[in-house]
Amino acid sequence: MPTSVRPTAGKAPKDTRGGRREPLSLERVLVTALDIVDTEGVDALTMRGLARELGCTAMALYRYAESRDALLDCLVESVMSTMVCTPTTDDWAAELRCVAHNFRELAIAHPRMVPLLVTRPLATPLGLRPPGTLRPLEMLLGLLTSAGFSPADALHVYRAFFGLLYGHVLTELQEVVADPEESDALLRLGLHRLPPREFPHVRELANELATYDGVAELDKGLDMLLTGLQRQLRHGD
Repeated sequence: MPTSVRPTAGKAPKDTRGGRREPLSLERVLVTALDIVDTEGVDALTMRGLARELGCTAMALYRYAESRDALLDCLVESVMSTMVCTPTTDDWAAELRCVAHNFRELAIAHPRMVPLLVTRPLATPLGLRPPGTLRPLEMLLGLLTSAGFSPADALHVYRAFFGLLYGHVLTELQEVVADPEESDALLRLGLHRLPPREFPHVRELANELATYDGVAELDKGLDMLLTGLQRQLRHGD
C-alpha cells in the first residue's frame, strides 16, 4: 500500500545535484501525480504523461500501479492518509470537529482532488477499497462506540458526518463570483440576471451569498449535527 504523501508537497526534482536521476519510488510517483492533478486536473493524469514528468518509461510505472485506475486509488489513499489522526481526547464531538476542519483544509489545498476524494471510493465495494480510504471509517467507529453510541448508530453518525463534509466542501468550492471587483452583491455574483419573480429568495440573500465564510459555515453545520447527536446520546434514543 502507498506510503503517506504530504498534500502540500511539490513536484519531485528529476535530477540530483550530482547529475544522476533520482531513483523512482512510490512516493515520488504519487507526489508527481498529485502535482499534475493540482495543476491541470484529474483528466490530465495519464500514465504516459506521468512517466514523461518523471523521466521514465510508462512501463516502469506499472511496478507501482497496474493501471490508471489503480494509480487513482493509490493517490486517493495517500491523500486521505494525511487527514486521519489518532484521537487525542475523549471528547468525541471535539474530535469530529478536528476531522471536519482537517478535511476542509485538505479540500481547499487540493480542490481538483475533491471529486476523487468524494466519489472514487464509491466505485469499489467496501471490502475491496484501499485500506487507507477505510481508516477514517474505522477510526470514527471506534471513537463513537467508545463514547457510548451503539455500533449501528455510530455508522449512522459516520454517514451523516461525511455527508455534511462532502456537501460543504462541494458548496464552498463552487462559490464563484462573476465580478470580484464589484461591490454590489447582486452584481458581484451575477444575480441581477435572475428574474426577481422566479428567484426572490436567492436574490434576497445576495449579501450573505457574497460573503461566504467557509470555516463559519462548516461550524454552523457541525453545531446542528453535534447538538442533535449529543441529545440523542444523553437520552439513549
